[in-house]
Parts: sequence; structure tokens; C-alpha cells
Amino acid sequence: MLPRFRTRLLAGAALLAPGAALAQGAAEVPPISVTATPVPLTVPDNAEAADLARRNPGNVTMVPAESYRDQAGATTLHDALALTPGVFAPPKWGQDTRLSIRGSGLARNFHLRGVRLLQDGIPINQADGSGDFQELDPLTLQRLEVLRGANAFTLGANALGGAINAVTPTGRTAPGGLLRFELGADGFARWQASYGVASGPFDAWFSYTGLTDDGYRDHTSGRSTRFNANAGYRWTDQLETRVYVTYNTIFQQIPGAVSRDAALNAPRRAATANLTGDYQRNIESLRLGTRTAWRPLEGVLIEGGFSFVQRELDHPIFQYIDQRSEDLNLFLRATLEGRVLGLQNRLVIGANAAIGSTESNRYLNISGHAGPTLTASSLDRARTNDVYLENTLSLTDRFAVIAGLQAGEAYRASRDRLLTDRDGRPDDSGSGRWQWVNPRIGLLWDTTPSTQLFANLSWSTEPPTLSDLTPLVVAGGFTRLKAQRATTLELGTRGSIGDLRFEAAIYRAWLRDEIQLISTGPSTSLALNTDRTIHQGLELGVDWTAARNAITEGDSLTLRGAYTFSDFRFDGDAVYGNNQLPGAPRHLLRAELRYAHPAGGWIAPNLEWVPQAFYVDNANTTRTSAYALLGLRAGWNLDRGISVFVDARNLTDKRYIASASVAPVANASALLFEPGFGRSVYAGMQFTF
Repeated sequence: MLPRFRTRLLAGAALLAPGAALAQGAAEVPPISVTATPVPLTVPDNAEAADLARRNPGNVTMVPAESYRDQAGATTLHDALALTPGVFAPPKWGQDTRLSIRGSGLARNFHLRGVRLLQDGIPINQADGSGDFQELDPLTLQRLEVLRGANAFTLGANALGGAINAVTPTGRTAPGGLLRFELGADGFARWQASYGVASGPFDAWFSYTGLTDDGYRDHTSGRSTRFNANAGYRWTDQLETRVYVTYNTIFQQIPGAVSRDAALNAPRRAATANLTGDYQRNIESLRLGTRTAWRPLEGVLIEGGFSFVQRELDHPIFQYIDQRSEDLNLFLRATLEGRVLGLQNRLVIGANAAIGSTESNRYLNISGHAGPTLTASSLDRARTNDVYLENTLSLTDRFAVIAGLQAGEAYRASRDRLLTDRDGRPDDSGSGRWQWVNPRIGLLWDTTPSTQLFANLSWSTEPPTLSDLTPLVVAGGFTRLKAQRATTLELGTRGSIGDLRFEAAIYRAWLRDEIQLISTGPSTSLALNTDRTIHQGLELGVDWTAARNAITEGDSLTLRGAYTFSDFRFDGDAVYGNNQLPGAPRHLLRAELRYAHPAGGWIAPNLEWVPQAFYVDNANTTRTSAYALLGLRAGWNLDRGISVFVDARNLTDKRYIASASVAPVANASALLFEPGFGRSVYAGMQFTF
């Protein structure tokens, strides 16, 4: 039964990734099953991962790296997830983006909050939930797994946005060598060398990537070096261990936010303060991790692992921030498959733990260098732990009920090492604890052999990060900020009808105490709880092979698209009534029409359209700008493993605002706006052997 199941599943994987790796053609969605066993123990292949995702009663998308690897200049989550609905990841500068899923971290315009970001199932986030996107290299991935909201339940995600898991290749999934080189606008150059090998029970894979970029805007020069490697050993047919090493060194200048007029009429210009202070964000990180999978009995899979991450952040902004952090992450999960009262049943039980500490010092920023005066010093600690269980009971071959429960606790503390009450100056220490219990219930129904309906009702709790909390000490302490809580109802469908593959979901989340980060000046902000808010929307992804053999035998014309409707608003707020929440567009459409010739050539015009500007303030007085961006990609897959590709972006050189910070009340002169990139062209060549 298993070979037939997997054959049907290979095409079923496409149902979760509109526009990604659909050459296998349309096939039937397999019946809901809880007995299929992933063949690779530590790293399921893309098809097996899609099967696991289909057991989730919510909108989950698998994005194979093949869907964006032929795009020159793809450096950010914006590039990799452009055709993934529900994800808003506008580019800012360099390799930085601003990530929001279903309005998570909506007002967060720096670093990361509201989404758990993982690599190979091990968090990239620090123990308090914050993180940096730059540590993720799109070229070193096998796929991206986008699990919105509570659909990331078993990854320990307890926030509104869910999780994104970046999976790297192994020596078995990417054997042989690869060389890649790219050039582009504004001094962009990138190169990659990778190699995978497998022999008997052993396999290994590594990748080295280097990048330099002068940047579109003034003061956006950057360079980075990244090394990713993993090695696996199959002790027995039922026991496998894999170890991971990731090293990043990233230098990046920061141009800063400017006024609306400057963003639209002088988009290359950097903020004056950023030039004077030579604002930068420089990261060096080393991550060591391991995971082991063991199948002691038929229907039993036990997985466990840990990672240790050491980071150094040199960050001259309004002051010179010097941080050294260490984070330890551990996880343990058991999957039990069998029958209960004659019905197929799948029980997942697990636990996640994250413990971290940061030594943080601040100095006067003197033209990008630390001055002699220490202005602040603290030892910050964070802990986030959770346990969970989720049970899937198949009442019939095509209908299942899912129930789950997650319990967790978080601790945040900052000990002031500079100012103390003993010398008559204020003590800026603080600490806080938060606990939660999040239930979940869902339904899965295979309505036909190729389509599926799903529904779920779930709860989420998001404790604040340390960067949310530490500015509050002087204003009353950590206890001023509550955890953000949400109840989310989601309905959707996915599947295929002929040559059309689709995923669609509607959701409505009722939030209490949403954490909103308000800009209080250049590079400074303050986190506050709002009372009640509502996040609701529509996520629609399609992949339609509109024509085959249109011009010649073996060619194809494929339309790929992602539409996101986002209605985020206050709910009877005492000050803002039912105003829209600032920070994200209500409508976002991205589409690509790709013609592929059997000789290996292809061409793909594309569109990004935001038809309505979004607000940047709670008072709804100031907006960004509406825009439409036209692009064109093309390439040719030559013989002997050689491919060439080119990407021309923003062909009309449209001036627009890509991202913005938010404020309670703003006007067009407020320094909140970050311009998008102008016309640019990138080209690359890749050789596999």
C-alpha cells in the first residue's frame, strides 16, 4: 500500500505549494491516513513533508527551493515567499525584511516577533522570541514550510503568526556539486559553492555563500559570508542522527526611515541621523545542533535534539549597542500511530525548551564607533517552555477530528549592571512571568480524491520579547506589558481540479492585549498593549497550467498567483474606535505568467500590486502609497548541468513605499517611511556536477 500511497502523494504535494515544483502533474489527494511512514527519519523529503502538512486542519504551504532558485538576486524571505498567500514580507534594505503573517508583529519594523523562525526544526529565534532574518540564506534550502497560526502547534509556536521552518538539503537529497555566481544592480555580487555526498549509512552536505552589495539607497552597503553544513549517520534502519553547523558573519549599513515626500521623491537618500551616526547592524553567529529520530516499534517515532547558538551584535544606532548572547534550545517529540476502537489514530506528544542570556552594553555612538562612556549595561535572561499533545482520530477513511492542547510558561528578566539604587540613581532592572494554556480543535474532510476541506478553532498566547520590555522599566516595569492572546477561527480548502492547483482559507482572530510597537523617534520605539482588536482575511493561492503544446510539442503556459486580503482593525477602542490597524495593505496581489519551452528556455513576466495604500498611524490620518510593480524573469537550462537566468525588477522605475513604522498619530513629515527599490537587473549562472 505504501508505494501506491507515495506515488499519489508526489503530486498531492503540489496542492500545498501553488506554483512550486508541479511538473509531476495533477493527481488525487490521498485519503486521510495516520499510518504513512516518512522514509528519511531526520529529514522527510518534500513529498513526505507535504503529506504531514496535509494532516494539519489549517492552511499550510510547502515552498520547494526550486520555485525561486532560478531567480537571480533572491536574498530575502520576500523573494522566496512572493507567491505564498498570507505572508507580508516587504524588503527594507540589504537582506532585511519585515515579516508579518496574518498581522503578526504588525507594528514591528525591526528584528522579528510574532513568528517562530526555524532552520531544520531548530529555532533561529532567541529564547525570548526575537530574531534576525539575515541569518537565513535562501540559497541553502531544500524547502520552506509556512505554518500559519496554530498550524505550527507541534513546532512549539504559540504566536498569532505561526512558524516558518527552513529545511536544508542533505547529502542524499542534493548529491554532487554546485557552483553559482550572480551579478546585479548597485554593485550586487554573490557566489555559492555546495557539495553533497552519501556513502552507505553516512551522508553530508555543505554550502558556502558570499555576498557584497552597495545597495539601492545611500548608506546600504553590505557584505556577508555564510557557511551551512550537516552530516547524518544511519545507525540502523530505524535510528538516525544528524548534526548541523551554521556560521554567519554579516555587515550591513542602515539607511533609516524618512518622510513620505523623501521616500517618494528622493528614494535613494538616507536619513540624516543614520549618515551622521553611521548606523549599522553587524551580526556574527555560530549555531551547532543535532537531531535524532528513532523508530523502536512499528507506528512509534521518537525525535529529539538540541542546538546551541552564540551571537555577537555590534549595532551603532542612536547609541552603540554591543550585545553577546547565548541560546540553548531543546525539543522532544513522540508520534504514536495505530488504532483506537478500530479507528486509525495518531497521537503527537512533545516539549520544547529555550533558555538564553544576553550581555548588553550601550555606549555613546560617535560616528559608528563606541564612545568612551558606558550609558547602559545589563544582563538579560529569557526562558520559554511548552508542552503539547495533539490527537488525530480518523472517523472514516476521509474524515478526521483533531484535538490538541498546549501549555507553556515564559520568563524575562533584565538586571541593570550600571545604575543601582545604592548610589542614588534609578535601578533599571525588571522581570516578569507569563503562563498559558492553548486548546485547539479541527476537522479534515477529503471531499473528493483530489480536494480537501479543513476547519479549526485555536487559541494562541504570545509573551513579550526583551526588546519589548526593557524600554518600559523607567515607565513602570515589566508588568505593564501583558501577553498577547488570540482566538482564531479558520476555514479553508486545498486540492486540484484538472490542471488547476489551489489553496484557500478565510480566518478571523479575536485578540486581547495585542502588542503594538509604537515609533517614538528614529530607531526608538515603545511596546504597548491595545485592548481588543480583530484580524481577519482571505488567503488564496493558485497554480494553473493554462495551456500545453500551445506553440510546440512539450511547451507549457502556467499562471501562478497569490492574493491576500487583510482586514485588521481596532474593536471598539476608547480612542481609535474601529479604525484600521496600521502597518499592512488590505489587498496584496502577486502573479507570474510563465512560458516554458521544451528546449530549456523560459520567460515569466510578473506583477506585484498594492491597489490601496495602508495607514501608518492608529488615528488613520496618514497613508503610504498604492503601487504596481512590473517585472520580467527569463532563463535557459543548457546541457551539462548549466543554467543561466536574469531578473529585471520594477521595469517602470515606480517610486513607492515598501515598509513603514507606525505611530499613534502621524503626518507626512514623520520619519516612518522606507522607500522600495527602483529599476534593477540581476543575472546569474549555475553549474551542477
